[in-house]
Amino acid sequence: MNQQTQSSQFRQSVVIRACSTPQEFRACVQVEKDVWNFDPLDAVSHHIMAVAHETGGQVFGAFDGQQMIGFALAFPAIRDGHVHLHSHMAAVISSYQGHGIGRLLKLKQREEALSRGINLIEWTFDPLQARNANFNIRRLGAVVRRYLCNFYGESSSPLHANLPTDRLVAEWRLDSPRVEAHLSGRAHEADKDVRRIAIPRSMNELRQAHPAKAAEIQAAVRQQFLDAFEQAYAVSAFTADENNGYYLLEKPYAD
Repeated sequence: MNQQTQSSQFRQSVVIRACSTPQEFRACVQVEKDVWNFDPLDAVSHHIMAVAHETGGQVFGAFDGQQMIGFALAFPAIRDGHVHLHSHMAAVISSYQGHGIGRLLKLKQREEALSRGINLIEWTFDPLQARNANFNIRRLGAVVRRYLCNFYGESSSPLHANLPTDRLVAEWRLDSPRVEAHLSGRAHEADKDVRRIAIPRSMNELRQAHPAKAAEIQAAVRQQFLDAFEQAYAVSAFTADENNGYYLLEKPYAD
């Protein structure tokens, strides 16, 4: 069975639906632990899941039969008088990763938000993760204009390898022509005269084997983003070759 056929079968068997019971919220927490392996003090509790559900946020689970294999958590948020959603977590267990389940969760978030008249979802992601950047920017059509230094402070997750938790902020304008195009497979192609910020695709290996080198790369990438955003550039595209991923930044850019 090839990868494409297997992924199609996974997606056909998976149901995305809202979570609303303590048992379902606890199942979300178990997925969270399986994916990030946080210290209990860093984990989001099932109580917070319940509060998000009750106060206008989103808690969606991805289920294969009775098994929860992924979830997405978002909180209601407001900035400059405008309501949006902040998607704090989205995770899929390892045996189901790479089969489009994360995309199904994001599409469910989009569908539900638009049904309530909410047209913006934001979330943070690690600038050094090329796979996440490609998913957020190229596949979903998010735009990036903000960089947060050590946003979460020290993390207990082995995935973060004791580096500062720097984050980019993805802006997903749900009903924009850009997002419609990206979801249809027509990704925005930036002009040739753009600013480029490169990240190594082997960053996860570098974090573990050469932490000092990983820290140097993070510091350099941080400064490049801070400089670019100060000059009103925005990340509008992402591409990659065998060794590196590349953020492409344009000025001005309006999605």
